[in-house]
Amino acid sequence: MGVSIDDIKKLKELTGVGLTDAKVALVAADGNFDKALEEMRKKGLTKAEKKGDRETREGVIDSYVHSNRIGVVVEVNCETDFVARLDDFKELAHQIAMQIAAMSPEYVSQEDIPAEEIERVKAELLASEELQKKPEEMREKIVEGQLKKHFAEKVLMSQTYILDDSMTVEGRIKDQIAKSGENIRVSQFKRIELGVTA
Repeated sequence: MGVSIDDIKKLKELTGVGLTDAKVALVAADGNFDKALEEMRKKGLTKAEKKGDRETREGVIDSYVHSNRIGVVVEVNCETDFVARLDDFKELAHQIAMQIAAMSPEYVSQEDIPAEEIERVKAELLASEELQKKPEEMREKIVEGQLKKHFAEKVLMSQTYILDDSMTVEGRIKDQIAKSGENIRVSQFKRIELGVTA
């Protein structure tokens, strides 16, 4: 099946691979752009993967207030002041602030979850009556899955992106990394809700 040159160029731009690799991925996906992009993400062939370790010292602090009841301040970093001043970078920061207001995450990434919190939840899960009915050799695997699910909504990067439910927040940021050519990360956030104390 033929693939369009526009799709090849778009895939090249989003992933940072050469035109030939982009075309091969599209042909393998029978011309389905989303499927080709997803496969390349799974294989880690995107620019974003390669840029993830680069330092981010520039960026913006953005805020969002919803109905005068929920307020969010978020720090989103990039590598250069040039990218920090771009409208689409500022828009990304604002969208992340909106995400935090709507979905109330507790942590930026999995790495931010304290080890004692993971152990506490794991102990609760291991002690559950439902789990005790399962074969012993399966319990650890079941608990690992339950732990992942338990923390998925509490971790900003793992949350489904509110403006596009086909991706996570991490996926949205990786798309922006591919577009800007720079590493981007959320450093910290604070969410305040009227009448709710942390």
